[in-house]
Amino acid sequence: MTRIALINKLLSDPISGSDIETLSFAAIDVESESGKDYPADEWEIIRRMIHATGDARLADDIRISPGAVRAGITALREGCPIYADSNMIRAGLSMARLRAVNSVYSAERVHCHVADADVAERAKAAGLPRSLFAARKAWSELQNGIVLFGNAPVGLLELNRMIIEDNLRPALVLAMPVGFVHVIESKEEFLSLGIPYIAVTGRRGGSALAVSALHALCTLAGK
Repeated sequence: MTRIALINKLLSDPISGSDIETLSFAAIDVESESGKDYPADEWEIIRRMIHATGDARLADDIRISPGAVRAGITALREGCPIYADSNMIRAGLSMARLRAVNSVYSAERVHCHVADADVAERAKAAGLPRSLFAARKAWSELQNGIVLFGNAPVGLLELNRMIIEDNLRPALVLAMPVGFVHVIESKEEFLSLGIPYIAVTGRRGGSALAVSALHALCTLAGK
């Protein structure tokens, strides 16, 4: 018996990528019991994060502070700098989406210092993660900036210190580092600091979630 590859079904009945995305969001709305519990703008962010993971249960772990969506939209429309804790996030952000909100955005306005030579040297000398020194180097981008943490809980801990001790005030923080060490406590400390946030509690997080959340904000800011 000749086996027929599944792709042939799609080839015989084509559906576009944008149609697949539409169907995916419709499925999320149907399958998730959480959508009805959120304001429409917050659900726009949560459903896109669910879409990035394929897991509707993620909604239970997402936290959005009062006023955070408005703070993010305002920051994007004003062209505030963006700081990412990893180059994976930096590469994943859509410049087209950002520029649709404010034409000032370019690759140079999305900052990440974790691979900088001076940051690597300081981290090696101190025996500490590079993300800590990358955050320190990013002061001017963090102040009144949009900050994305999807990977580095130690970097988030340093951000917390700068908020507590140095009066740093980001416009919005996407606090969702992933992992097993320093992850939960870094998030818990941050959530107590009064900075606008979109966060994922517990151990889950990652670059894809941080990117998806910011892309959702871009969609909202463009309306």
